[in-house]
Amino acid sequence: MSLSVRRVTDPHDPALEAFGRIQEAAYYQPEMLIPAEYFGPMIVQPPQTGQRQNIILVAEQGGEVVGGTLFHLLSSGAGFSSFMGVAQSARGTGAARALHRARMQIIGEVGAVGVFADAVHRQALSAEDLAAEARVGSDPTLRRVKLGALGFFTVDIPYWQPVGGPEGGPLKDLDLLYCPLETSGTVSLRLVTDTMQAYWQSWLGADRAAEEAAALAQRTEPNPTGQSSVALLSATERPKAFSQS
Repeated sequence: MSLSVRRVTDPHDPALEAFGRIQEAAYYQPEMLIPAEYFGPMIVQPPQTGQRQNIILVAEQGGEVVGGTLFHLLSSGAGFSSFMGVAQSARGTGAARALHRARMQIIGEVGAVGVFADAVHRQALSAEDLAAEARVGSDPTLRRVKLGALGFFTVDIPYWQPVGGPEGGPLKDLDLLYCPLETSGTVSLRLVTDTMQAYWQSWLGADRAAEEAAALAQRTEPNPTGQSSVALLSATERPKAFSQS
């Protein structure tokens, strides 16, 4: 059966609920993801003063939703992927690559330069987390390998989500990844911080988002050339600051 990818624009499209079920089954901490009941309102929400536009793509095979991605076009000139997942029954069919290809096509059509995402690394996970990954048939190491195959790189900067961790504090088991439209060994620090500020603003508020973006910039290692750029590492690597600590 042929595989197709389409953008969902109808907030009542049954594909949204089907994508939500895939999300729930595919990720070891589904409670950390955006719930499916928000998908409909998100995709019809007007861009927030140019800051953010929410897009959902689904992959379908034989009339059945077998995967999807939720990502955001941001005023920084880049996108941020909140989630991409494929049903276990469709893994190995090229669904993830087809979704990513369609996502990058949209990124290019709007004049953006690439898409960011964050992903856990095996070294940052507890034994309990690894067991939870195994229960849903996922592997954090393989996930990073597959992200690299799609064109993602690890951004060499200590990164965390400001909230969502222990006692509501920062969530520090994630690394920031970036997939550029044009291959490069670095990414502009300004693009990194502007993207994260725009992404965080909708749930942290403007002031807190600006503070967190400034703190992210301060964690960057000084560039010996004096340029305001950050190295891109293999997607399987963690930022060098973690290996030095």
